[in-house]
Parts: sequence; structure tokens; C-alpha cells
Amino acid sequence: MRKKLLSVLCVSAMALSLAACGGQTGSESEAAADQKDAAAAEEGSNKVIIYSPLTESMIDSMLSKFEEETGIEAECLAMGTGDALKRIQTEAGSPQADILWSGTIGTVKDSGEYFADYTCANEDAFYDEYKNTEGNLTRFDTVPSVIMVNTDLIGDIEINGYEDLLNPELKGKIAFADPAASSSSFEHLVNMLYAMGNGNPDDGWDYVQKFCEQLDGKLLGGSSAVYKGVADGEYTVGLTFEQGSAQYVGAGAPVKTVYMEEGVIFRGDGVYIIKDCPNEENAQKFVDWLTSKDVQEYMNNTQYRRTIRKDVPAGDAMAAMESINVITDDETFSAEHKTEWLDHFKDIFTE
Repeated sequence: MRKKLLSVLCVSAMALSLAACGGQTGSESEAAADQKDAAAAEEGSNKVIIYSPLTESMIDSMLSKFEEETGIEAECLAMGTGDALKRIQTEAGSPQADILWSGTIGTVKDSGEYFADYTCANEDAFYDEYKNTEGNLTRFDTVPSVIMVNTDLIGDIEINGYEDLLNPELKGKIAFADPAASSSSFEHLVNMLYAMGNGNPDDGWDYVQKFCEQLDGKLLGGSSAVYKGVADGEYTVGLTFEQGSAQYVGAGAPVKTVYMEEGVIFRGDGVYIIKDCPNEENAQKFVDWLTSKDVQEYMNNTQYRRTIRKDVPAGDAMAAMESINVITDDETFSAEHKTEWLDHFKDIFTE
């Protein structure tokens, strides 16, 4: 990747140098410009440009594998899902990237107009509930909300679900990010509303109020601050996605993953091709590669991201889905009420 970027700089420098020299004919200038355009076209034809909120370690690991196996250069700009969506909206009509890699369906669905229709080559291998029925929202994994517990700090406190977080001994010791900035925290908010409201989100707000009191005025800035805070011993428990906890479990850290006994929502996480992107063919190849069986196995076992393929089992650091109390929400309803729910949460937290 660095070698390719260097070659672009060299072409630019050469063009500037030629322009500065006297005696250059018009035809020679045009030829130099044509060569530069051809080089730029060739550069664009063998790359894919990605926006992603994923961890740096996952991006580096997965994209190195992608480049090695496909010969396509991958450039990735890391940013939060919300920031990526704002950028894609701003760039609409002249996209500067090809792919948004990650961002839950519930978070991205309202911005579907900015993404192109594409059915990947591996769709038949997916569980039915994770198939791309919308046309432009391809899932590549599923991310359940979980509670991450520091086993060195928890002592005799029993944590089996949301209700246990209301233990007075945990006040001020719970890591939770601002759901307006963190997709994992927003999905936990949705999970709380449905699980603690017995399927009716309107009935879950009483629990949310009690939970906010337990935060003791502390609200973190992003998803990574939650799982790092628990793993580093700054907090006793944290609310995060499965990957955030499972990666530390897999590394032997003093943490454990709790799947809430009141119910866990498994949310599809997506890979989205940006409409009118500059490298659409390579974007499609990336989606097909990412959802292939070999890559899903690699991702599942090394990155702790739960596969959506029927022929790939859960990794060792993850509980089997059959052992979890899986619940569902009305995904469209949740997406439509996102702004309302975020505003309500903010009002409760700031009271």
C-alpha cells in the first residue's frame, strides 16, 4: 500500500517538474497529462476505499489478508459509524469511498438511500434472518449485546442480566458509552427497552431510569472505552458488543461474558457499497470475499466476530446461540424511533 501511494506522489512530482521546464510543446504536455490520467485510472482500478468503525487490529488483520488473497489494494479510514454516515451523505453525488464496513443494520437503515443494491455470492449460505431482503444491506456478521464483567473486581456480586446491574454496590462502576455516539450502546438501549419491557419498548423506560442512576453521571465517549475500561480494571462491568468482551476472554484476561438472562438481541452488522462509488467492481469483490466461508471462519476464530453463515460454528470464546435467550425487536420500528429514544435517554440521564 505504501509503495503505491509513493508512486502517485512521484507521478505528481514529475508532472510539476515538466510543467516548470521551458520549451515543452503542447502535444508533449498533452501526452504527459494523458499518461498521468492513465496512471490514475490504473491506480483506481486496483483499489477499494473503505470507511469503517472497526478496531484497528481487525482492520489491519482482515485487509492484509484481503490484499494478499485478491491483489486488490485496500485503503481504510477509521471513523465512527455516525461520522461515516455524515461523510457519505456529504459526499453524495461524488463519493470518495466505495464501502462502509460495519455499522448495525438498525443504525444504517435510515441512510439506505446512499447505498447501492447488490446481492453477494454467498447469500444462500446465510441464516434466513440475516439475508439481504432490502437489496442494499448485506450482513457480514451478527453482534449480540452482552455484559462484560471483570472477574478480579466483581467479588461475590452475581451478574446474570440487566436486573443485577441495579445492585447498589455497582453504582459508579458500570461502563456505558453515550448511545448517540456508540452503536453498541444504542443497541444495548434497544435491548434494554425490549427485554425489560417484556417485548414492549415503552414499558422498558422505568428500567432505563434506574440504570442511568447507577451510572452516577459517568457516560463514556465510545464503544472501545467500555471494554478497555473493564479489562483495565477501571470499571467492574460494562455494556458492550460480544466482540469487545470475547477478544479479552480469548486472550486470557480476567473477564467473562454474560448474555443477559432477560434476553439478548442479535443484531446484523453490515457491509455496504456506497452508491455511485469509484471502484464498484472491487467493492463487490470485497463483499463476496468477506462473506466467503474461509474468511468467515478466519474472522470468527481470530477477530471474535460471530458469523452469519450456517456452515460456520461459533468460536471458542463465544457461547453457542442455542444456550442464549434470544429475543427480537421490530427492527424497522426501532430504526424509526432512534432519534426519539436517544433524546429520551439524554433527558433521563441529565435529570
